Amino acid sequence: MSKVELSIGEISKPRFEFRSFGQDFRNANIRMARLSMPVPEKVWERHSDEIYILSRTNDINNTKIRDGKMDIKTYVQTVDGLEQWNPLMKGEFPIAASVLRDEVFPAFMVTMPALLKDVITYDEFISMIDAHPDLQAVKVHKQRFGYMVNDTICETGSVLINGAKVETINSESTEVEDIKKTIRDVGLEGVENINYLQAIKRIIGMIDKPLAN
Repeated sequence: MSKVELSIGEISKPRFEFRSFGQDFRNANIRMARLSMPVPEKVWERHSDEIYILSRTNDINNTKIRDGKMDIKTYVQTVDGLEQWNPLMKGEFPIAASVLRDEVFPAFMVTMPALLKDVITYDEFISMIDAHPDLQAVKVHKQRFGYMVNDTICETGSVLINGAKVETINSESTEVEDIKKTIRDVGLEGVENINYLQAIKRIIGMIDKPLAN
């Protein structure tokens, strides 16, 4: 079966991903940049401000808000240490109370507070999150640099998580073997695969585990 050709910056079928977080991936960053084929200018460097919603009771649904739009991905499976995630829902503020009741809060796996309105604004939603004992909104700023190595979509980046600065590096593809080769080629063998959900929980103290370095 022929491989699916990936286009960086474009949507494809669900991918597998290796990602890690820590303080220093300098050598791997250099190798990734040197091994990369040319990529579109639009992904050379990107910045974004996002809000992640963390739930103490859920590690399988990853919820973030960017530019007033909510995006929830759900964990599917792990193959050879690489995680696959699929889109679960997309929404935009103001958002219908029925969507929060039927899709969003079930993804958090917590009880939803009573709603007195049919449509909820972004500020009202964040107030609900702040008041909930099992939920936390976390501010995340991303500075990302895009690459393409072994036909896998890659990036290095600096991330501010509630102001705490960490480094991230990743490789993703529909092809597991291509990611595994990239991990070897850039020198990341043995480095823990840590997704955004896990990294943020570790940094804010919701999980008592360190980052990769």
